[in-house]
Amino acid sequence: MAKSDMKNQKLVIRRILNYIGAYRWLVLLSAALAAVTVAATLYAPILVGNGVDLILGPGQVDFAGLALILKRIAVVIFITAAAQWLMNHINNQITYHVVQDIRVKAFDHLQELPLKYLDSHPGGDIISRIIADIDQFSEGLLMGFTQLFTGVLTILGTLGFMLMVNPLITLVVVFVTPLSLYVASFIAKKTFTMFRLQSQTRGELTTLVDEMVGNEKVVQAFGYEDEAQNRFEEINERLRKYSLRAIFFSSITNPATRFVNSMVYASVGVAGAFAAIRGFLTVGQLSIFLSYANQYTKPFNEISGVVTELQNALACAARVFELIDEKPFPAEDRDAVELKDVEGSVSLSGVSFSYDPERPLIENLNLEVKPGQRIAIVGPTGCGKTTIINLLMRFYDVQGGSIRVDGTDIRHATRRSLRTSYGMVLQETWLKTGTIRENIACGRPDAAEEEIIRAAKEAHAHSFIKRMPQGYDTVISEDGGNLSQGQKQLLCIARVMLCLPPMLILDEATSSIDTRTEIRIQKAFSAMMQGRTSFIVAHRLSTIREADLILVMKDGHIIEQGRHEELLEKKGFYAELYNSQFAV
Repeated sequence: MAKSDMKNQKLVIRRILNYIGAYRWLVLLSAALAAVTVAATLYAPILVGNGVDLILGPGQVDFAGLALILKRIAVVIFITAAAQWLMNHINNQITYHVVQDIRVKAFDHLQELPLKYLDSHPGGDIISRIIADIDQFSEGLLMGFTQLFTGVLTILGTLGFMLMVNPLITLVVVFVTPLSLYVASFIAKKTFTMFRLQSQTRGELTTLVDEMVGNEKVVQAFGYEDEAQNRFEEINERLRKYSLRAIFFSSITNPATRFVNSMVYASVGVAGAFAAIRGFLTVGQLSIFLSYANQYTKPFNEISGVVTELQNALACAARVFELIDEKPFPAEDRDAVELKDVEGSVSLSGVSFSYDPERPLIENLNLEVKPGQRIAIVGPTGCGKTTIINLLMRFYDVQGGSIRVDGTDIRHATRRSLRTSYGMVLQETWLKTGTIRENIACGRPDAAEEEIIRAAKEAHAHSFIKRMPQGYDTVISEDGGNLSQGQKQLLCIARVMLCLPPMLILDEATSSIDTRTEIRIQKAFSAMMQGRTSFIVAHRLSTIREADLILVMKDGHIIEQGRHEELLEKKGFYAELYNSQFAV
């Protein structure tokens, strides 16, 4: 294992211990119960050995003594079972509380990550970290808690009891022990690297499957099935190789340690037999020693299995912590302003921004928007239209200049108050799994039934909703999969109409709606936009004729601006765009 991997592994272990530290009292109770379990388990062979010594031969059996010993053995077994059951229950509590804490932390942090991270990392890999990797981690952690405490205490306890019975034979056990530890340590170093590669490749496979399932129509429409299958098989083959290597190294741990442990048992048997022949041990004491030798070696097999699982768990935990360690949005100022009673004046002064430092996009952009104005943004693909929306909503921060809302730099305003001041309807719809009512009321969960229905009617969604099996209580699947694209768009429009924020952003909001419904929606939008600052991103220029100001963008710059008629009279770039849409 490379030094960097060892250092990372230690850091991961330290962080896991910090999470476990929140449940230190449960850990101490688990350790105490483990001690009780081990003590009771180790006391049983002494009782058995004493019972053996009470059987001297025919007619020489102390039945009264044996009966008392059997009663004690029964009590010991009951105590062992009860302590072990309670210990396992507590270990489950610790494990799944820790896993819950890490998963909640990861998901909460995901909400704080900038879009730059989400745009540059496959969604399937992120899902794999939060779901599959944490599940793998929980399995390793649970096995660790279940077997590590009892294993270590059993080893220490058996050594102590054997020392009390016969120190010389105990030295034989101690002499062979380091070999077992060396074997387990050597294999553990190999397995961590393999499990890490396995986890990373599993994330790649999840990403591919997520892409293909979510876009199966496109895959089939363009005949991409064979290529998708080849990609899947290539990643799956790598996963097979890494998994087999990881399993190979982990699988030889147990046989290797069992071989060493068998040597320990055989050594104790031989040494104990000679000691018994020479009178240094009774037959009962020899049986005690053999029982202890077996119990002493058993934890090494279990711990070697635990170490293997922990290597997998640590590799998975490292990937989760990588996600948690990603830098979130810059923290808000302590004196960040809550935007209230927003009038809707927006000012862009010398704004510069680019996704790639080597490819400038928006440079020195200036714009003054008065409250209630309708601003349309048009231009060719990649000119920066959607980027302006991202900057207005502060999904990305400007790299130069400033954006102000009602005179307040949005970097000095709370993100929540800024974003709730806008209502967004995008070309790409988003609906959650739930009822239609819940989706419309997403921005206002406390909205009354009458308000929800009114918003749906204004969005011209009420009629198709009433035709659904349970009306507003109809449950729609993930991302509205059982609705048409146009119906999903209408629900998104209804969601905004229910909130009616002081500013609106419409990014091709009617792109998936039929012409007849679009005319109705445009009338509803016109009523909704009255007195509200509105930013309209449009490709169909016929939808923005009534805009107060049209911004024509190209290569990140505003090259023309004015009303529809003014821009047509200039016979410039806008006129070319407009006429091209109606050319025969």
